[in-house]
Amino acid sequence: MGGKPRNIILWVLQVILAGMFVMAGASKLAGTQDMVKIFQDVGAGQWLRYVTGSLELAGAVLLLVPRLSALGGLILTGVMTGAFLTCLFVIDESPVSAAVLLVLAAAVMWNRRTLTLGIVGQSGTSA
Repeated sequence: MGGKPRNIILWVLQVILAGMFVMAGASKLAGTQDMVKIFQDVGAGQWLRYVTGSLELAGAVLLLVPRLSALGGLILTGVMTGAFLTCLFVIDESPVSAAVLLVLAAAVMWNRRTLTLGIVGQSGTSA
């Protein structure tokens, strides 16, 4: 599928993902009881909750900026890779939701890569 239908589907996906990651990042930064407990169970310290929440918010915002949407997808793919591995090997939670979000973020990253790579190509040609 290409062209306009693909673009519409990607935008709908990006908006949904952005909303989900804004909620997830905000709950981490606000220090909700569930988030504090999860990060205590991980054992890396609460600083990781702040970093993860900040990355989720940044990724969500970047998903909504057309030329930076692949970068947002990349950031969120990294965050969700960590979440998936943490659920699988560190804490006793199902990794299914993390895996779904990982795949969706990676799909956005891959399908929007030419927009973001265009910025890199343009900055490299002006010398």
